[in-house]
Amino acid sequence: MSNNEKIVRRPVFNFNKILYIYNSKKTRNMIKNLLLTAVILISSAQIKAQTEETTRELTCYNKWSQRFDERGADVVEDGIYTDVIISSRIGSKANCWTGKAEVRQHKLVKFYIIKEDNTEELVTRTWKNNSNKDVDIINGISESMITVHNELINVLWPNKVKAKKAAAKKAPDPTDD
Repeated sequence: MSNNEKIVRRPVFNFNKILYIYNSKKTRNMIKNLLLTAVILISSAQIKAQTEETTRELTCYNKWSQRFDERGADVVEDGIYTDVIISSRIGSKANCWTGKAEVRQHKLVKFYIIKEDNTEELVTRTWKNNSNKDVDIINGISESMITVHNELINVLWPNKVKAKKAAAKKAPDPTDD
């Protein structure tokens, strides 16, 4: 090798071409579009999940409970009531039946479901932690009783709901006298 000869080394990979491919305008636009599409899909999935949650139908128990919360209820005195509602809830599902309840010392003692033929069936379950004993009645609704199958049962006294309060009377507009 003489001094006049130069060794030319060529790179095996031309990184400039590779970087050009990734930095090209077309590729950047494609990546932007993919990211935008991913953001839109995730956002729409979240919005859909929120609207499904808020449009969930109110159960019979929720409707009655809301009414009791809004208006309040009179104290449930000792006695036998044939105009109660018995609510059974498991998860987000609820059923309500007409019933009969016995109250002693302001506590729920027994309660029955009234059948279509007007016969009464005592509500018997296997209860967790004796949750059916010493059941207080607060604002016209019994405390929740829990079965071993995680069924929540409440007794409601709809005739004890206080009357709807009258709305305030609006003042008249001024006249040109």
